[in-house]
Amino acid sequence: MILNFTELAQIINLNSYTRNKPGVDENGKIFSEWMEALGFETEAFTREHIGDHLLFKSPIVAGKKRVLLLGHLDTVFPPGTFTDFSEDAEWIYGPGVCDMKGGNVVALEALRNVKAQQGEIANIDMLLVSDEESGSDDSKYLSAELGKNYDICLVFEAAGVDHEVVIARKGVGTFFINLEGKAAHAGNHYVDGCNANLAAAHMIIALTELTNLAKGTTVNAGKMSGGIGANTISPKAEIIVETRYTQKVEKERLLASLEEICANPAVKGVTATLSGGIQRDVMQSSPNQMTLLAQIASILGYPLKTEKRGGVSDANIVSSVGVATLDGFGPFGDGDHTITERASKASFSRRIDEVTKILLDFNAG
Repeated sequence: MILNFTELAQIINLNSYTRNKPGVDENGKIFSEWMEALGFETEAFTREHIGDHLLFKSPIVAGKKRVLLLGHLDTVFPPGTFTDFSEDAEWIYGPGVCDMKGGNVVALEALRNVKAQQGEIANIDMLLVSDEESGSDDSKYLSAELGKNYDICLVFEAAGVDHEVVIARKGVGTFFINLEGKAAHAGNHYVDGCNANLAAAHMIIALTELTNLAKGTTVNAGKMSGGIGANTISPKAEIIVETRYTQKVEKERLLASLEEICANPAVKGVTATLSGGIQRDVMQSSPNQMTLLAQIASILGYPLKTEKRGGVSDANIVSSVGVATLDGFGPFGDGDHTITERASKASFSRRIDEVTKILLDFNAG
């Protein structure tokens, strides 16, 4: 149980906006000191323009399952926007208190309890990446590769309102469609032009029709730009599209449909180029995940409530390589990504107690 929030306040008051590499690295340095005091070895994956990703490694003992604790160092607030830690009787406030410096501290405190009670920690590692809030565009490859070394992954994003853990998250992809037409004077040479804007309009309708709410699939053409002016047939247009899906079969349908739509613009003379891709694949419930939930229920003496979320996290990445993964082991909070972000003090106590019991059992083998 956290007796006070002094250490959490220390890292909350340190700006770790994703693009603030010095701040993210300083957050990582502080966390490294805490983890190394428990006997962990730090392996840094250095990066030039973003913070370094950090893997904290314990000794490997044969015959025991390997466990990965997963979090991220970065937050969404640029320097000078929302920077300060505060608290009252029930809540703590500040950037990252629930997303997810608070979750990282839950893992840290649980590991301290394991160290105090069992002396040595083995087969439990912790990965903190530096770019989760901007889409994990760099770290997703590292997380996927490292994830293959583990049997179990616990992710420390915020808990549900009733302390649910997350068993499924939608997959998400971001795509860019660039359309090339032919400019012409809209008054004198209207028929000589090939209108990229018109092709984009037809395309947006076709893209939107890929949505299947019954299956949890959505396609959003969130931004469209193009053209030169009212008197010119548009020679160029761009559409930025986001896809979200709850089933791998839907991912395959979307990818095939995107290719088909872009290969066949509705306006003669217009061509379209598709780029981008899947950012994080779907996290689906699985038999090994259900086995893990049952094991945790046995450890705690009660089952954890579960939920599915539309948003994504790095749980998507590790789950997609076959690891039994559960998310939402951080404290309950709300207002994340806003200046009202807060986390429940009582929730910290509950989550640290639960994660301590789980890790004590895992560590004992």
